[in-house]
This record gives sequence, structure tokens and C-alpha cells, in this order.
Amino acid sequence: MKDRRRVEDLSIAELEELLRLRKRAARLASGGARYSATLADVVPRAARRGINWHWIGDRLLLLVEFLAVLGLATVIAQLFFMVRTLNEESRVLQTAPTPTATPLIEAALLPGGHTAPDVGGGSQPAAIPAHLQHLVAEITPLPAPTPGPEQAQRLVIASLGVDAPVVEGDDWEILKKGVGHHIGSANPGERGNCVLSAHNDIYGEIFRYLPDLKVGDELLLHTQTRVYRYVVQQTRIIEPTEVEVMAPTSSPALTLISCYPYGVDTQRIVVIASLSQ
Repeated sequence: MKDRRRVEDLSIAELEELLRLRKRAARLASGGARYSATLADVVPRAARRGINWHWIGDRLLLLVEFLAVLGLATVIAQLFFMVRTLNEESRVLQTAPTPTATPLIEAALLPGGHTAPDVGGGSQPAAIPAHLQHLVAEITPLPAPTPGPEQAQRLVIASLGVDAPVVEGDDWEILKKGVGHHIGSANPGERGNCVLSAHNDIYGEIFRYLPDLKVGDELLLHTQTRVYRYVVQQTRIIEPTEVEVMAPTSSPALTLISCYPYGVDTQRIVVIASLSQ
């Protein structure tokens, strides 16, 4: 290891070089300190310039709350408007006159009713019960439809030996001519209830053997253009006031009505058949 030289042993040139080196070291040390200070100052400022997520979250939450309040206000306004509309409609309905309902069945009694034949074979239309007379008076008979190819013209029941003409209407005079088609009921093949009636013990006794029909028996209803085949579904014995059997149906049906029992005529026999495809 070299011996250290004393200052007084150094030459002037060596002393100047040593002084120059010390000044350079001092400058480097001073520059490093300034760099450290600058970096320490820059980093916090950069951090301050970053995204403030808390601020954005608060603003989004405020926006959501505002939209929720706005939606609630809209719903309340719509409900208020709806209530006002319903109240106005109710007020109009309460002040409007009550419409008269159109009855589904234009009859107070089943058609074809008559008194039991006397010894000479004479008979009269059945008397209308007192409690139904006002209903009969209120019913306005429908006019007979204009003859057309879709109307029933002939009824054939092979199992009973029936082959009879069908005429429009079912009052006392009409049923003297044959099987009566109730005006307003469906035509053959149409969706609805086609209602036919005939006498059982007077004016040809067309429906005398109607009670002998069985489920599954065939009924043929002729029009000008085609023949409709119906199949018996049920037979019922009912009172003359049970006009519900004449009510419209959702599918094509055929209802046959006559007095019952034979020679007494206090009730009605009803045969219900459905259209066979």
C-alpha cells in the first residue's frame, strides 16, 4: 500500500488537480440532491393529476337516484291519469240509458204445443200459462226469411219411416203443412242450433215415433243444394217452458221437438243431434 503524501509534499500542479476534482465531486453531489428533491415533488403532483374514482362514483350514484325519482314521478302521473279516465268512463256509463238485452231465444214456450185430440181428432193450440202471457206479448215474431238454397226443405228419418217437407216457421197454421223450422235458428250445416218441430198425433203425426229414436240413429236434412247428415246424441223429456233447448250452440246441431206423450201432450220430447262430417 502506498504511503500517503502530505500536502506540503504536493506540487502546485497536483494541488490544482486535487482542488478541481473536489469541486467536481461537490457539483455532482449537489445535482443529485436537486434531482431527488425534484422527483419527490413531481410524484405527488402526478398522483394528484390521476383519475378520482370517488368523485365519479358519487356523480353516477346521484344520476341513478335522479332517474329513479323521475321514473317514480312518471308512474304516479300515469296512475293519476288512469284513475281520472276510469272515473270519467264510469260517470258516462252511469248516466247512459241501460240498453235492452236481445233475448237469445225468441220464445216463451216450446213450439208445437196443443191440447189432446178429442174423439173426432180435433185439437187446439195449448193455452199459454198466465205467468208467461206478458212474455209472449213482448216477443215480436221474426219475419219469414226469403226462400234460398241454404234453407231446409226436407227431413228424412229412415229408422222411423219419416220423409216430410220442411217449411219456415212453427206456429199453429205452419205446422199443419209439415215440419216447421224455427225462424231465427240456424240453417242446415251452419254453426248453431237448427230447431225443427212437428205434431205427434194430429196433422199427419209426423213425429209420432220420435221416442223410438236411439243414440247413433241418422237424420238427413235436405236443402236445395245438398244433404246434411246428423247423428242422434240424446233424447230428453222436458216441460213446455224449458225453452233453453232452443238456445244457439257453438257447433252445428239439430234439435227436434214434439209433444209427449202420445195423445196426452202435456210435455215435450226433444231429440238432439250433431252434424256428422
